[in-house]
Formats: sequence, C-alpha cells, structure tokens
Amino acid sequence: MTSLNLHCTAAATSSAHPHPPSHRLSAKPSHFLSHAKRSNRLQISCQNKKEADNPQGRVDRRNMLVGLYGAANLIVAEPASANPIQAPQLDKCGVATNLNTGKQLDMNCCPPMSDNIIDYKLPPVFHIKSRPSAHRVSPEYIRKYNMAMDRMKRLPKDDPRSFMQQANIHCAYCNGAYDQPGQGSLDLQVHNSWLFFPFHRWYLYFHERILGKLIGDPTFALPFWNWDNPKGMTIPPMFTDTNAAIYNEKRNPACAPPAVLDLGMTRNPDPLQVVANNLTIMYSEMVRGNSDVYDFMGKPYREGTPVNPGPGASERGSHTAVHVWVGDPRQPSGEDLGNFYSAGRDPLFYCHHANVDRMWTLWQSFLPSNKIADKKILDADFLNTSFLFYDEDAHLVRVTVKDCMDNLKMGYKFERIDLPWLDYRPPPQTARARVNKMSAGTASAETVFPLTLDRVVRVEVPKAKRGKADEVLLIENITVDTTKFLKFDVFVNDEDDNLGELDKAAYAGTYAQVPHKTGGGSATTSIRLKLTEVYEDMDVADDDTVVVTLVPRHKGEGVTIGGIKIIENPTPSPPRRS
Repeated sequence: MTSLNLHCTAAATSSAHPHPPSHRLSAKPSHFLSHAKRSNRLQISCQNKKEADNPQGRVDRRNMLVGLYGAANLIVAEPASANPIQAPQLDKCGVATNLNTGKQLDMNCCPPMSDNIIDYKLPPVFHIKSRPSAHRVSPEYIRKYNMAMDRMKRLPKDDPRSFMQQANIHCAYCNGAYDQPGQGSLDLQVHNSWLFFPFHRWYLYFHERILGKLIGDPTFALPFWNWDNPKGMTIPPMFTDTNAAIYNEKRNPACAPPAVLDLGMTRNPDPLQVVANNLTIMYSEMVRGNSDVYDFMGKPYREGTPVNPGPGASERGSHTAVHVWVGDPRQPSGEDLGNFYSAGRDPLFYCHHANVDRMWTLWQSFLPSNKIADKKILDADFLNTSFLFYDEDAHLVRVTVKDCMDNLKMGYKFERIDLPWLDYRPPPQTARARVNKMSAGTASAETVFPLTLDRVVRVEVPKAKRGKADEVLLIENITVDTTKFLKFDVFVNDEDDNLGELDKAAYAGTYAQVPHKTGGGSATTSIRLKLTEVYEDMDVADDDTVVVTLVPRHKGEGVTIGGIKIIENPTPSPPRRS
C-alpha cells in the first residue's frame, strides 16, 4: 500500500532477568514451513450453561462511582441460530499477511504451543489497582514501567510473555493467521464487530499482569493515554525518551510533542481548531451518534459470520485515528502503530488501548446523557465467545467474553479525569439549515448509488416517517480495501465549505479503518448514525428530505458505498439464550 503522509498540527521537537516459564513450550515446525491456507479445525467447547444464563454479578454503586466505572444494565439481541465463535486452535495457526508496497508478505505470528489449556477463572480481588493517566505519572512510575518493559524484552523469544510474542497476539488475531474453528478457511478477526472491546480488554489484562509479575509488583497498572482531554492530546512525554524501553522509533516524527493529536484526520493547521474537532468527535461517538448498544459496541459476530460485520462508533472513530496518526509514513505500511500486524510492537499501543478500554467503562456506567438505558449485551453468542492467551505464569488459558464485562471484577479501575467532551454539544445551525437541496452538485440518493467515494459527494435523502423511535442514517454495503487507511466523514444539511471544521451541528459521524489484511483484502460492512440531535440542532423537523455530504479524508479510491437511507431504529427482539 502507499503510506499516508499525515499532517500534524505542530512541528516535531527533540524531546535482574526474570524466571523462565514454568513448563516447556515449543512451536510446531508446520507453523514456520507452511504458507498454505490453514486446514479446517476442530471445535473447542467453552460453554457453561449456568454461567451463560446468569453472566452478570451484582455491583455496588459506590464502587461504580469511585472506581470508574463498574457494571451496568443489559440489552437483548436479535435471536439467532448460530453459535459463539470459539477460541482458535493454535496447532492450526498459519501465516499472517501484510500488504507491503504492493507485495503480499507472509509472516509468522503464531504463539508457542502448549499441551494444556486451562479454563481461566478470575482470581479474587483484594486490591483494586488504578490505571493512571499517562500525562500525570510520577518519575517513580516511569522508572518502574521501563524496568518491566525492559525485562519483558529480555525474555527468550519463544517465551509467550516476551515482548515480540505479546506483539504477535495482535498480528495473529487481526491479520488472518487464525480461521474460525469449524468454518473452513473463514478468517477469524476481532475487529469491526462486538468483539472489539472484550478481546482488547483481555489482551491488556494479561499484558499488564505479565509486566507486574516481572517486577514483582502485583499492583502495577498500565497507563492510559487520555487523548480525549486537551491536556492529553499529545503523545505522552514518557514515550519520547529515546533511551527508554517504552520508546519506539517507528512513529511519525512530525507528530511528536507538541503536535496536537488530530482525531478527525482533517489536517487542519490550527491546533485550537483541532482540539475543538477532537472534543466534538468524542461527544459524537460517546453520546450523540448512538441509537443503541450495537452502534457503540459493533455489530454481532457469530460462528460463520464473515469478517467486518460492522464497527462501533469508538472503534471506527478515535481508536482508528490514533493508530494511523502515530504510524510512521516513512515505513512501507505505516508501521508500527499504523497497521494491525505491527501495532503491538509499539509500547504506546497498550497505552492507547488502555484509553479505548476506559471509553468502554465510561460508556457502560458513567454516561447518563446518551439516553440509552441498556448498555450491555445479553446474548449467548456474545458472552460465550472465547479467546486464548498466555497468563503471567506462561500458562495457556481460555477466557470468555462474559468474564470481562466488569473491570472492577478484573481488579482495576481508572484514575478520574475530567471529561470536557461530555457536554460539548455543537451549537445549533438553524440559520444554515436552509440548504437548497437540489443545488448544483446534489443528486438524489435513489440515482447515485453505488458510487466510488474518491471525492466529496452530496445526496438528497428522504427522511423516515417520524414515530416515537429514533431516526438513524444507514450507510450500507460499504465495500472497502482493508489494506488501506480509509476514512470519510458525514454531514447533514451542511452548506459550509470549510470541511476542516467538525465542531458544528451538521457533523453526524465518521467511518475509518486501520490497514490490515484478512480474507481477500476486501470487506463489506455498514454503519448507522443517530440523527435525533442533528435534527433538533439543524431545525429540519418540517423537512421531508435532508442533504447528506460524504467527505473522504483518504486519498484515491478504496471505498464503494452501496446506498444511504434514513430508517427508524427497530426495537430489539428477545435474546437467544444457550
């Protein structure tokens, strides 16, 4: 692929060995010798009916407020006859793929083998450790973090706790090394679905415990990069020390501090405008743009489902932007953070995803203003999905989604930080809402699709028949080249030609993806954007149609859109129970 040279808002400025594993580990030769697609797999059973029917524990609301941010209500999903996706079989792990300067490169991301898989049980929690803001940590914390990372990097290469083996976890689960068990050659992919948050939560959980074990400190907690707060919208300073174990040279040098993180990828040269854009984006993806839990979490992903059924608002928004913004445009595929196969090779990845995990805890239990009463999914296919990880003692363990729904039960919370985006609702644009809908350059949605989104497109879309339900903008049959960075923003009735400003009522949301390679290198998905506040702030209640503007932030082709329509959000059906 061609690297994207991202514009940053400021110039760059200068800024004892652990014990070996407790049992013998080995990699099968076939992992390294075979470049063929993996063979069909046997299923690994992970269901426990009693636990699946009653997966939630009781939560003390005092802990929820003090600990940020505990468990919350449940939402039911559509009934289905499918099954949960099972943990991959390591002995069927094959080569992962990466599209590098137009040539597909095969790579081994497979973990070491073990003869024993343990069904993991969360240990008793005697102390809730606090994950700190990366911009507020003490020199003592930085010393301890670097010591732990240094020891992780010094572990033998075949130790599953070593740094490269930790990085390879993301490569294997995200770039086609695993098939879905029992589904032939159908890839297993943990992104762009409801598995995004739980997989990465487990990933960080074990990474954190390994680091703590290596320095003999069970209270050690990963830092989070609080890029949602203006004071945290630069790369945390402790990651810029070139002599530190947590430093990585493969980052965009133009985005080093004091450059302001551009969550909108608008390349706006004004750092104050970038901050305003960032806060608007956070408000949109956390509060304004979601009509139900799936809009935030991602679409269902069950046994037999093709990859990329649909990403949630946070995943396709701030999460993707940070990956691509930090990735080095001097590298063939935006390595390290700018591509899924290599993202885990940058220690900043784990700090970034700690904040992504924080967004999940905030959304579950701390946001009263998004008006979604049910913020958890009660569906057996979701709760019983399983993954494989190595724990801090190098034991291969199987974990399930149902056991990671409450961060407090997993033994950690987050430092309390102000949320300036929580009330950052854009001001009304009633004076600008009177758009001449059939002006030059505006076409009817019924005639323009499908289209290749390589330019700004304006289409007129009929509104739904307003009832009591929310209206949502459905952008469907989005076919993407997964090997490229792709992003487009969506505006409603926006007559402003300044597309670098997002802090306005017309901004409805975004779609974006981190480059990766699964399947044939393409996927078809869809997104939904809630329109309730957009309608209120644009004063379009009496209009029969609205004008939707699609603004690509990527260069060239790579996205085809099949259609756009406005629908009422359907009422969820009863859950499918195991």
